[in-house]
Amino acid sequence: MADFLLELLSEEIPARMQAKARNDLARLFTDGTSAAGLNCDGVDVHSTPRRLVLIARDVAEATEASREELKGPRSSAPPQALEGFLRKAGLSQDQLKERDGVYFAVIERQGRPAAEVLAEIIRRIVADFPWPKSMRWGTGTIRWVRPLHNIVAMLGEEIVPVEIDGIPGGATTVGHRFHHPGAITVGGASDYLEKLRACHVIVDQDERERLIAEGAARAAANAGLTLLDDRGLVVENAGLTEWPVPLIGRFDPEFLDVPREVIVLTMRTNQKYFACTGPDGLLAPAFVCVANVDANDGGEAIAEGNARVLAARLADARFFWEQDLKIPLEDQAKKLDGIVFHEKLGTVADKVGRVAKLARWLVEAGVVKADAGQVERAARLAKTDLVSGMVGEFPELQGVIGGYLAEAQGEPEVVAEAIRDHYGTPNEPASIAVALADKLDTICAFFAVDEKPTGSKDPFAIRRAALASIELIVGNGLRLSLTEAVRGSLANLAGQRGDSALAHRLDRTAPEILEFFADRLKVQQRDAGVRHDLIDAVFALGREDDLVRLLARVTALQAFVGTSDGTNLLTAYKRAANILKKEGWVGPQVLSSEEEQGIPQTGEEDPLVPVDDPILGEAIAEIASGHAGADLPEEQALIVALDAAEPKASAAVGAEDFTGAMAALASLREPIDTFFDHVTVNDADSAKRERRLNLLLRFRDAVNQVADFSKIEG
Repeated sequence: MADFLLELLSEEIPARMQAKARNDLARLFTDGTSAAGLNCDGVDVHSTPRRLVLIARDVAEATEASREELKGPRSSAPPQALEGFLRKAGLSQDQLKERDGVYFAVIERQGRPAAEVLAEIIRRIVADFPWPKSMRWGTGTIRWVRPLHNIVAMLGEEIVPVEIDGIPGGATTVGHRFHHPGAITVGGASDYLEKLRACHVIVDQDERERLIAEGAARAAANAGLTLLDDRGLVVENAGLTEWPVPLIGRFDPEFLDVPREVIVLTMRTNQKYFACTGPDGLLAPAFVCVANVDANDGGEAIAEGNARVLAARLADARFFWEQDLKIPLEDQAKKLDGIVFHEKLGTVADKVGRVAKLARWLVEAGVVKADAGQVERAARLAKTDLVSGMVGEFPELQGVIGGYLAEAQGEPEVVAEAIRDHYGTPNEPASIAVALADKLDTICAFFAVDEKPTGSKDPFAIRRAALASIELIVGNGLRLSLTEAVRGSLANLAGQRGDSALAHRLDRTAPEILEFFADRLKVQQRDAGVRHDLIDAVFALGREDDLVRLLARVTALQAFVGTSDGTNLLTAYKRAANILKKEGWVGPQVLSSEEEQGIPQTGEEDPLVPVDDPILGEAIAEIASGHAGADLPEEQALIVALDAAEPKASAAVGAEDFTGAMAALASLREPIDTFFDHVTVNDADSAKRERRLNLLLRFRDAVNQVADFSKIEG
């Protein structure tokens, strides 16, 4: 056995493609060796800006010989069946064996040398590599992310005989583009990494990432500064350099009057620089760049050159900022009429009107404790930065720029914060109102025009908006009727558009949105260890749309069903529910006078009539509660237990003490078990049967005060 080395050297590979390319290289190689029956003990993959590298450990010298027997058609089968089998097996009829009137094909494969198999795998890798974008060059026929220049393919110390589009596999590569551009001969996987290191190429991307992270932090610390942590920028710089050298640079402090996020984003996105903060935590006029050479002057000239490039970028950013400051936000808001939010939903100005109305309602309804005027003001200005020059240049800063502009133009701090934070999940009251209104409007509006998520497609990020809405509601303890909020949002849209047909669809759309929220809630709570069936059990009550109270019910329910009392009560509940369902029992009924006289009913009127006679009413109540004529001690014991538990559970539910409600219901566990052990529900005596069915109905309804136990699994 020997190690196998493959290096594919090309022009620069985009940094964003390298991680996936490493995974694809490993996958294609292992798929190829597995299909060919060539064993190895695992692979390591690496990438630099110019090369993809794979090292396979302990590759077998050859594939194993194999013997396969395929069962074919009967010897009496039609000729067409035999011909198809021969094509599949790749044999002629005289090579088949016949046993008991059935043809068999015996296919024996000889072991193949590893080098021969590896050559085929390399060709397949290059031909099938799934680059997001690829190109052809010159007169060649292959496609690669950038022009492919060289292939190193070695098994042990031997070259694997392979050639792709005129590029032969060999043992020669090149080092660093500037430090060691000449040819290097490697002895195989055993010395490849160290020989490249000696030529200023660190092949292992993880090592380059560590050197960048540590070196950048050290460069900032040596200047008395602190590096802003940015893992993504570390990875990107590792994909841009083969010999990373972090360097500190400076820029003119006058640029610090531009919003901090703009400076950081300019450095990160355009230049791949790390930002730094001073001892006071404020942004410092400094940056760390990562050079790809070890300069003789310690990198001073490189840092100065990068500072000049950054100055030009920051000058552009400051120009946009100063221009935006000159335009009042109210004037910017007028331009929103010219931006289409969605072809079915009108303009951004239309959306702003709906959000402002809903946000104010959240305050006036007491859901959020904030100043209604400030909340509405923030909602009406929240989208104005979409027409600003800064957001045109930096779309990632939507909301952030609006907050800075509001602050600079003298808006109250509460308003500026709400504008800045409304895309996220803030925790300040006014910001919560605007953020929640914005997200609820987005969800309801797209559902109203039938643009809801389907399967894996969610082009308008509705699922994310729902999860963020749930986080805002639950995280901030908002006592909100989700049904009212959804119906109000839908009504806003219908009223704004004057769409009577849309208004008539509210009753259908609102439940659909609530069901969607239930699904998202289950997804969100799954990570917290909350069972989805318990959420279903509470939602099934049909009257619980306050997510804070709902989760309080679920928490108490989950704790209860995990106990022996909870498990046994659930079993008894399901037994009672099954009996009631089988019997079709819905409780005692009183016939109307027409029914007593045999007058047919039209079906339009309720056959149940109010009971005015107090004596008759008391009797019916007694029947319904299960008191009338209880003749067994176990039956009477359950009645007594229900008499005690029902009011306690009801009072606890009213006080939102769901743990207390479950404790009250737990007292029913022993009497209901004893009841089932000693009492025959379907007694031959119809009066006893009805009384006991009513008692089970009462038990079921008592338990259902907290949740619909029929939805609970187990």
